[in-house]
Amino acid sequence: MESSGFAHWLVVVVELCTAFALLLLALAVMVVLVTWVVDRNQTGNAVLRNFPVIGHFRYWFLHLGEFFRQYLYSSDREEMPFNRAQRTWVYRAAKDVDNTNAFGSSRDLRGEGVPFFVNAPFPDLGVDHVKPVPVTIGPYAREPYSHAPFFNISAMSFGALSAPAVRALSRGAAKAGIWMDTGEGGLAPYHLEGGCDIIFEIGTAKYGVRTPDGKLDDGKLLAICAHKQVKMVSIKLGQGAKPGMGGLLPGAKVTAEIAAIRGIPVGEDSQSPNRHLDIGNVSQLMDSITHIRELTGKPVGFKAVLGGVEWIGELCDEIHRRGIESAPDFIIVDGSEGGTGAAPQTLMEGVGLPLHEALPALLDMLIVKGLRERIKVVCSGKCITAYDVAWALSIGADFVNSARGFMLALGCIQSLQCNRNTCPTGITTQNPKLQRGLVVMDKSERVYHYAMNVMKEVGIIAHSCGVSEPRELNRGHCRVVGDDGLSIPLEKLFPYPSVAKVTVTAN
Repeated sequence: MESSGFAHWLVVVVELCTAFALLLLALAVMVVLVTWVVDRNQTGNAVLRNFPVIGHFRYWFLHLGEFFRQYLYSSDREEMPFNRAQRTWVYRAAKDVDNTNAFGSSRDLRGEGVPFFVNAPFPDLGVDHVKPVPVTIGPYAREPYSHAPFFNISAMSFGALSAPAVRALSRGAAKAGIWMDTGEGGLAPYHLEGGCDIIFEIGTAKYGVRTPDGKLDDGKLLAICAHKQVKMVSIKLGQGAKPGMGGLLPGAKVTAEIAAIRGIPVGEDSQSPNRHLDIGNVSQLMDSITHIRELTGKPVGFKAVLGGVEWIGELCDEIHRRGIESAPDFIIVDGSEGGTGAAPQTLMEGVGLPLHEALPALLDMLIVKGLRERIKVVCSGKCITAYDVAWALSIGADFVNSARGFMLALGCIQSLQCNRNTCPTGITTQNPKLQRGLVVMDKSERVYHYAMNVMKEVGIIAHSCGVSEPRELNRGHCRVVGDDGLSIPLEKLFPYPSVAKVTVTAN
């Protein structure tokens, strides 16, 4: 009897499943027929009109292509913005595992623009990693800042990044002894959590330090700079991926917490002005730098994308008129190859000078104007490997910042989802379910190891070139391949200029 009852219920279940399957099949057929009719009769898309139903697979494959390309179709050196070889180097540096290769390099050393370093016949006998000499920024500020590490975390806002990502960066930066730039989104508790040095950035919308009408709130700025971890203040004029346009944070990312820190409405797109309302010329920029430095006592500088250096020359002339103490304490030059969470493709690909042109142009102008020692230079723009950083130091930069390098150290897989709140690794999303994948303690260690391994390998390059410390690299230590396949030294491509006769005053 029991066996007969079980068989009866089994038959019933099978019949129900069959009926359900037939119903699903009927619905699928109906959907296909309706789609066929709609596609065949619409007039807006030729592919779907000629190939109804199956034409939709084209868009599906097009969407999936950007995710599978890096795994299945591209070679190690093909992809942009970072190829597989670059990403693998960062991943291995962040995991602190063996980063040696066998058989030979897959990098084409004959391609135009490829830099490489000139080894000395008798290399320096220093250890692989010599602690860099501290560089003092802001000698005329009440609280000058001395900082040794030459590789630091570039501007990335809380909001563009998730809270776990900011926490991991803060903890890793503290352990490595490097600084962390807040980006324009204001100072969050997560920036302070690890105890690292902080560069506070004031964007064009003045998030975190704004009045209701978008002006600078001195009281809020003083409160932020009261934190001992906040070492400098950076005025953001522009950003590499979108010069001439303010920051953009999609409304899906503007949570109540982010809105409170920035001083903006919840859930609405956050679009910064394309410039500071109170900074429309060199003189006003100087006024703003002076005001903030006197108010906070911190070194103050600015971040910009260069479209030319003529205005930098005007800035230098204004400094000489006002006195040497009025100069910005640092300039962060961002190349047009810089990254962002959201930017129009037109600006990202077609506006601003790339770093390999902007950095030497800026440095040469400061040399000509006699202000190179007074104004420290920081650069950013796709510098994620040791030889990228060594190139920038050999050109003359005092410090090199990286954003995407540290994102890769956090586990970024270059899925290009930064602007959609759907980042699969939890780095650039405000979705708690996706943030869960980013374990702060684990990733903070990777941030630490990545920073230390970059600086260690830059040291190896420096020793190979015959100098004991990376900042001793100069344009004679690096060569760049020309259009004829032959290399020329950077010092011939960008010869050091002569210092003009200028009258430097100190009021």
